[in-house]
Amino acid sequence: MRVTIFDYGAGNLHSLGKALATSGATTIVETNAARAVDTDVLVFPGVGAFGHAANRLAPARDAIRSAILDGLPTIGICLGMQLLFDESDEAPGAGLGVFQGRVTRLNAERVPHIGWNSVDCVDEAQAQPPERVYYANSFAARPVDERVVVAWTTHDGDRFPAIVRRGSAIGIQFHPEKSSAEGVRFLSSLIAECAR
Repeated sequence: MRVTIFDYGAGNLHSLGKALATSGATTIVETNAARAVDTDVLVFPGVGAFGHAANRLAPARDAIRSAILDGLPTIGICLGMQLLFDESDEAPGAGLGVFQGRVTRLNAERVPHIGWNSVDCVDEAQAQPPERVYYANSFAARPVDERVVVAWTTHDGDRFPAIVRRGSAIGIQFHPEKSSAEGVRFLSSLIAECAR
């Protein structure tokens, strides 16, 4: 299985690549948005700014969105999850619109939200993340249809999605690659699920 990490110029590529390697998949890094969909699993990494990343996606936005909606297994992590939504208050630029909704600044006194926090799963039948995982975010996705939310988290009273899912597209607000061995195992389980 080939896993492609799309490099939009600021992502957390090294630790994510190491984590994905534990799944046994061949991992490549692609800087060309149009070529990124030529893969078995597409991964959008975390870390970075929405506007810059959206600009890097723009030349192939429609093709990437179509591939995802047609069933290309896709995992978006942190900023990568936010790019799966329509737009963000962080900066101008169109997201992929796989999930309807907007990304907004956290409604919390302490921003950014950095450190370990809980994951409250909605559906026990889904792949189970660790109970506590590592977050590093100032913004969070607000889906129009909350039925896409697989798990929630709360920071300073602001409840927001920890995991969203639509078909084979999964968005993860936390960083599984930074969430100890359990987080890496969770990421590997998602890759294994894509192989089925």
